[in-house]
Amino acid sequence: MTENKRKRQARRIIQYLPIYIMMLPGLIYLVINNILPMFGVIIAFKNLDFRKGILFSDWAGFENFRFLFASGEAFKMIRNTLGYNIVFIVLGIIMGVAVAILMNEVRSKLALKAYQTFILIPNLMSFVIISYLVYAFLAPDTGLVNNSILEPLGISGISWYTKPEYWPLILTIVNMWQSIGFTAIIYYSTIIGISTDYYEAATLDGASKWQQIKNITLPLLKPTIITLFILNVGHIFNSNFGLFYQVPRNQGMLYETTRTIDVYVYNALMNNNDYAMSSAASVFQSFVGAFTLIAANMIIRKVRPEDSLF
Repeated sequence: MTENKRKRQARRIIQYLPIYIMMLPGLIYLVINNILPMFGVIIAFKNLDFRKGILFSDWAGFENFRFLFASGEAFKMIRNTLGYNIVFIVLGIIMGVAVAILMNEVRSKLALKAYQTFILIPNLMSFVIISYLVYAFLAPDTGLVNNSILEPLGISGISWYTKPEYWPLILTIVNMWQSIGFTAIIYYSTIIGISTDYYEAATLDGASKWQQIKNITLPLLKPTIITLFILNVGHIFNSNFGLFYQVPRNQGMLYETTRTIDVYVYNALMNNNDYAMSSAASVFQSFVGAFTLIAANMIIRKVRPEDSLF
């Protein structure tokens, strides 16, 4: 019996060996990119001295965490980080669902493929390229907005890179343009999985297109919306570094509305070369992100237990 059991186990391993091989690159990436760097968390609690190394540097306790709050800019950067992320999450859900529903109404396969390609291209672009595209629109002397829109209307050009009050709207537009394609594709993949029987029955009952969307599409999209919402809430204390650093070109006059925690930490790291303080900021962001994710999931679990992640 033992010999037969070993043979069955060997056959089972051979049967699933291709799956294990397919998993291997992902597992290696997970270990190298996500698990091994966890060792660096202790840097946040050290007075890092490269001569002594990470393990033998003196412990600093929570002193490095005071770095985030010691500056008078702490409130502004936390306000900006949270404020932008809340707006991005809400608009991402609304616009992502709207674009997905519109794509579902396209009947031409060629046109649908073209639309899917065009809305995904910005998501594949580097923010270096996006920053130059934005500058081509907003450059004070040669920008498209000043030269081709405002001045022909008799409005004097605006020095966009010295006016912080315009940048909440600019950054929101750029973020939506860059990210909405990927979000819409996720919602669209859910919509095309909805059985057409629902829509056929609704049509026979005389339901309008809006009634079908309201009573069929949106309710069946709810699990996907909730899942993406919970995942996004987990990053509410993080910001897209490329969006907030490269697009405004790190202009000091715009810090009032463009400086987030990530940008502040990067600039401090470049100026002070203090890796322990930067590590403390990352640990703080991760802790708050984990807390908000768990809190959001608990709320969802109480309202709709079947849609919670865990």
